[in-house]
Amino acid sequence: MIFGVLAQIPIGDMFMAGILPGLILFLSFALVITLIGFAHGFPKGEWFTRSEAISALLYSLPATLIPIAIIGGILFGIATPTESAAVASLIAFLVGWLIYGELKPAALFGLFRRTAINASMVIFMIAAASVFGWVIIYEALPQKLAAFITSVTSDPFLFLLIVNLILLVVGMLLDGIAAVILITPILLPIAMNDYDISAYQFGVVMCLNLALGLLTPPVGVGLYIASSMSGVSPGRILKSLWPFLLAVSAVLILLSLFPVISLALV
Repeated sequence: MIFGVLAQIPIGDMFMAGILPGLILFLSFALVITLIGFAHGFPKGEWFTRSEAISALLYSLPATLIPIAIIGGILFGIATPTESAAVASLIAFLVGWLIYGELKPAALFGLFRRTAINASMVIFMIAAASVFGWVIIYEALPQKLAAFITSVTSDPFLFLLIVNLILLVVGMLLDGIAAVILITPILLPIAMNDYDISAYQFGVVMCLNLALGLLTPPVGVGLYIASSMSGVSPGRILKSLWPFLLAVSAVLILLSLFPVISLALV
């Protein structure tokens, strides 16, 4: 969403551009998990009986209202992405409270407070990025960087590989939102004007690449959250994550090489 605002492209189309890459990433993770299971000889589970499968399916049905509200609202033009997210949040609360009993009305104040803090932080960063963007334009940084990169290569695929390497380093040092806000005004004009790369393809590649930053130190927020919740050291978690990081890297190469993956549903 933040990339869509900065790139001035429809949020719904940007959402659609990420569906097929997301499915490919899902399949790659499933393949990695399967290979790890075979390599370590994980014990086989037992199939559900028909009654158990029906019971589990019925138990999970209320939760499926959440993705249906988001995707369906956008696909059928019933609501904007923001409105769909609001409806999905309401459904999630009602389902978690009335059906699963995991959420309580007494927790609403804490949820609203945390949401307000996170939203105000994002809004402040976007405002600061506007000033940063003006400085970038004033100093003609995109033109200078474009001249340097175009002197290195004129191939869009090689350009995206260079961008992936840059984003990988940036994602290790900056939070994902901050990186999107800082990098988009610099690299997106170069990608679109000098290499004729779609903003949707560039946005999907950027966001997926920066997701790696959540799992890579020293600013791996997701890595440390997983460590605190599981009690396992960050180093041990990172050691077990490398097959999945390789899978993400392979998907990034596919997205960089084949633009149609990002543009097929837009």
